[in-house]
Amino acid sequence: MLGRVDTQRAYERIRAQIVSLELAPGAPINEQELADRLNMGLTPVHEALQWLAHDDLVIISPRHGLYVAEVNLPDLEQISEVRTVLEALCARLAAQRATRDDLDVLEALRRESLNVSKADMRALLELDHRLHRAVARAAHNKYLEHILEHFFGLSQRLWYLVLPELGFLTTAVEKHLELVDAIRAGEAERAERIMSDHVRGFYSQVRQVIEQRRSAQGA
Repeated sequence: MLGRVDTQRAYERIRAQIVSLELAPGAPINEQELADRLNMGLTPVHEALQWLAHDDLVIISPRHGLYVAEVNLPDLEQISEVRTVLEALCARLAAQRATRDDLDVLEALRRESLNVSKADMRALLELDHRLHRAVARAAHNKYLEHILEHFFGLSQRLWYLVLPELGFLTTAVEKHLELVDAIRAGEAERAERIMSDHVRGFYSQVRQVIEQRRSAQGA
C-alpha cells in the first residue's frame, strides 16, 4: 500500500510539471535524475512514468527512450471534438442528477469566480478546471468523469503554451455563472448548450492564438 501511495504522489508531481510545461514538450526524461530532483525513490518514479505514458503525456520508445509527449494543433482539434460532446453531456446529466452537496460545491466555486483576480491567468485556469471537475462529479457517472479528467490534462498543456495571450479567459470563466444557474434550476438542455458553447468557444480562441503565432513565426 505504501508503494502505491508513493507512486501516486510521484505521478501527481510529474504530471503537474508536464501540464504546466515545467517539463517541456519533447524533453527527454532521465528517471534517476527526475527521482533525485523530486527526492523520491526510483521505483515510484518509474511506475508513475508508466501511468503517464498510459495518459499520453509521456512517450516510451525503444529507439528514443523516455520523453515528454509533444503538443500540436492536430491534437487540439481532436481533443476539442471529444471534449465538446462529452462536457455538454456531462452538464446535461449534472442538471438532472446533482445532489444538494453537489450544488453547494458548484455555488462555492461560482462565488470564488467572482473574487479571483482577472489578471491571474493561472488562477483562472485552475478555477476552470475545478469547476469542470465539480460538474463531472455532479453528473454521477464515474466513467465519464475519468475520461474527461484525462482529456482535460491533455488540454491544459496546450493552454499553458498560450497562457500570456489568454485575455479571453475572463469571459470564458464568466460562463460558469450561467452554467451553475442552469444546473441549479435543473435546466438540462440549457446547461448542455452553455457548456457546449463554452468549450467550443474556448478551443476556438486557443486555436486562433496558436495560428497567429505560427503566422508571425513564418513571416
